[in-house]
Amino acid sequence: MYRFLLTPRWWGINVFAVLAIPFCIFMGSWQLSRFEDRVNTHQQQEDRSARAKTAAARPLADLLPVDTVTSGRQASARGHYDTGHQLLVPARTLKDKHGERQGFYVLSLLRTDGGKALPVVRGWLPGDAGTKADTARVPAPPKGEVTVTGALQASENQGTDGVQAGGGLPQGQLGMISAASLVNIVPYEVYDAWITLTDAPAPLHAVPPTAAEGSGLDLKAFQNLGYTGEWFVFAGFVVFMWFRLFRRDAESAKDAALGIAPEGDEGGPRVATGAATGAVAEAAAGAAEGDSTDAGAPTGAAAGASTGASAQDEGQGAGEGEAARAGQA
Repeated sequence: MYRFLLTPRWWGINVFAVLAIPFCIFMGSWQLSRFEDRVNTHQQQEDRSARAKTAAARPLADLLPVDTVTSGRQASARGHYDTGHQLLVPARTLKDKHGERQGFYVLSLLRTDGGKALPVVRGWLPGDAGTKADTARVPAPPKGEVTVTGALQASENQGTDGVQAGGGLPQGQLGMISAASLVNIVPYEVYDAWITLTDAPAPLHAVPPTAAEGSGLDLKAFQNLGYTGEWFVFAGFVVFMWFRLFRRDAESAKDAALGIAPEGDEGGPRVATGAATGAVAEAAAGAAEGDSTDAGAPTGAAAGASTGASAQDEGQGAGEGEAARAGQA
């Protein structure tokens, strides 16, 4: 009954199923491991951030380059602010006890003793960076040599929240905090990192550090979880389709073994028509044979019936005659 499994068509189906199911399971497991890695990294980053708030600040040079381990660590640097290049970073959101509020960052460049400049986000102000009434409240950076301490952050990129990478901003505004975006604004080298001050001068609000890229439970993490479910669903679908095709062909083979023509099969009507034609042919042959050999049977029966009817008529006539004579007597 299951000989159809040895056909070339079923060889192809079986090979596809054997290869597709393990592949889907492997891909689903890999996506799940990616999601678990992001969850673990997120937890580790939160633990490091909690420890960094109470840990002593370290020199900036000891924490560079910025990675998932050093991101959020307290860094210290010494130098003087470039008062001629204070910049505003517009359309930045700050989450605090009042909820999410729209405003802008105040960024100053600290010229360190090594010659390079360190971008320092001194704080955040609510309002519009393009309105004079809002920007008039921005305090000037302190003069002279200072030591700053804040959370170390990696340079932003086009995928960072709040970044305006399209350009077209007015003079004095910056869409993305990175060395690449500052290279054409200032005439000196800039560190590929920035810090946000822990203690912001009034009326500025301190900007909390953000998690390192790829270490948080962002949209990409949940995409990995969604892909995990999709790959496992694909594996189940392959099993379902194999079983459905197997069941259909097994039932067809069983019906063929019992001589049952499937509905809608073009061969069915031809077989039935041939059987009917054969029956008609046998009947015709029997009739022809009866005409030559057994014709006396139906003819004799008809003749006997006719003779019996005649005899019955004669007897009835005789009975009527006797009754008439008796009446006359």
